[in-house]
Amino acid sequence: MNALVATNRNFKLAARLLGLDSKLEQSLLIPFREIKVECTIPKDDGSLASYVGFRIQHDNARGPMKGGIRYHPEVEPDEVNALAQLMTWKTAVANIPYGGAKGGIGCDPGKLSISELERLTRVFTQKIHDLIGIHTDVPAPDMGTGPQTMAWILDEYSKFHGYSPAVVTGKPTDLGGSLGRDAATGRGVLFATEALLNEYGKTISGQRFVIQGFGNVGSWAAQLIHEKGGKIVAVSDISGAIKNSQGLDIPSLLNHVKEQRGVKGFHGGESIQDSHSILTEDCDILIPAALGGVINRENANDIKAKFIIEAANHPTDPEADEILSKKGVVILPDIYANSGGVTVSYFEWVQNIQGFLWDEEKVNNELRTYMTRGFKNVKEMCKTHNCDLRMGAFTLGVNRVARATVLRGWEA
Repeated sequence: MNALVATNRNFKLAARLLGLDSKLEQSLLIPFREIKVECTIPKDDGSLASYVGFRIQHDNARGPMKGGIRYHPEVEPDEVNALAQLMTWKTAVANIPYGGAKGGIGCDPGKLSISELERLTRVFTQKIHDLIGIHTDVPAPDMGTGPQTMAWILDEYSKFHGYSPAVVTGKPTDLGGSLGRDAATGRGVLFATEALLNEYGKTISGQRFVIQGFGNVGSWAAQLIHEKGGKIVAVSDISGAIKNSQGLDIPSLLNHVKEQRGVKGFHGGESIQDSHSILTEDCDILIPAALGGVINRENANDIKAKFIIEAANHPTDPEADEILSKKGVVILPDIYANSGGVTVSYFEWVQNIQGFLWDEEKVNNELRTYMTRGFKNVKEMCKTHNCDLRMGAFTLGVNRVARATVLRGWEA
């Protein structure tokens, strides 16, 4: 099922539970603005190349819109629409004063030189600079972009509007990026997992984890869970998958990944032939931290984990959701579980506006407070509406956005 259909379905179920008026429901779904621009740049060889850049601004009832910019060859409009909408509910669940957005450029960043990427980013910024802004829409990195991309956007935007570090988050620390931002999503996953296990009288220590995806989020989650005494029995990334029933040596694995650019060939574990089968490895807690739609009706019956923590966006299809809930598997949904990244992006924005840098300890303590309180709020919605954690999170997010919409007098 495609991401937009699934997201709309979850939204509609939440709207029904909340008893929202159908006109209000309709207006909450329609994006505020969709932007599409042509970006033409000279390539290094002197030829011209054109790319399509876009930005979907979904909702700004609760504050400036917030969301990543991705550089990827197949930028699917439906998926970007779904991700922009998810950001609206995610920022509301985290209770930070933002709405949702998402955007990017249809290009293959691996085939462009650094100078071509810089030119492309600057042209894109020139085209959208009057549609983004500190109090309008605050971009961040996503697939195929990073701190350097944000530095170029900041510089180009500042040519038009004066120095404005708060216009993007996920910047290099030398340009006002926040300490702790790199680990934020992974650390948020740790805090979310602790909050969930606490409900069941358990702690991280001694639990067996499988982590699918070993990029920024997966590797940080692995490192932090390992430090807390969790046993990581299998991990996978693009290069392959490895397992060790006694628990992988995570510090050694991180060094291996740095040198070899992948988990493949790590000596502290045996290789798993089909890396997709990692999802059905025996464990207590499964953390999908890669792409969407990986848990579906084909493999849901074979999943052995008791808990699934959605570190990726939309990793579980609705059909799999039903199968897993019948099996008694508890799923901590993405719009809560991976909100650590956007929460620390909010802290970065706050620090930039104040012109006052926090130390890393303050960033991490504030993140713990937000994640712990977020879980409590989700659980309260579960009790009120007698629903699972996914619907608890969706009703919480949708309700907050709906209330802000009505209070501002925007309802149809």
